[in-house]
Amino acid sequence: MTSGSPSPSPVPAQLTVGFDLDMTLIDSRPGIKAAYEALSAKTGAYINADEAITRLGPPLEEELAYWFPEEEIPAMRDLYREMYVDHAILPTPAMPGAREAVKAVQALGGRAIVVTAKNEPNARHHLEHLGIEPDAVIGWLWAEAKAKALREYGAQVYVGDHIGDVRGARTAGALSVAVPTGPCAESELREAGADVVLTDLTELPQWLAEYERARAA
Repeated sequence: MTSGSPSPSPVPAQLTVGFDLDMTLIDSRPGIKAAYEALSAKTGAYINADEAITRLGPPLEEELAYWFPEEEIPAMRDLYREMYVDHAILPTPAMPGAREAVKAVQALGGRAIVVTAKNEPNARHHLEHLGIEPDAVIGWLWAEAKAKALREYGAQVYVGDHIGDVRGARTAGALSVAVPTGPCAESELREAGADVVLTDLTELPQWLAEYERARAA
């Protein structure tokens, strides 16, 4: 039996990295606070906007349930989203390192996608206003449901700030990279199963370069 040439190593799939939006790529607290204050003024309902912005991450309906009867939530959700663009886009800054993190993925020949629980049109408004240019934006997905988009795009990595993001990454079989820049502390993120915890997105380009070298080896 003659020995042939060694089989070539399989070429790694295109690098695809998913990012959460609120408190990962953008500091949405000022804008969301302004939107809740506008909703309160419009409806006359009491909303503690300072309290609401400590719970960012889950779907809008979960927060509205603190302030409105169940039967009013669909109408309040629609009104909030209608008012959102006028009140929340301008006050919302990018998180430190956000633009650079997205560009780092693309500089490696990869795709950067945003997978968020926020409604997709408003997510796009934020990104366009801030000059953050991912390759795709997918909205309306929270926690484990994010796995649908991550699998569809073949994401190897998902970056987020919430334990729901960790669950989404793990459900998709992606590496969970967490940043404690939102409501969840580093200890909570690690306990939820995050594979990597960075201080913030400014550390992602270096980590990503090392990850891609290891993946290609």
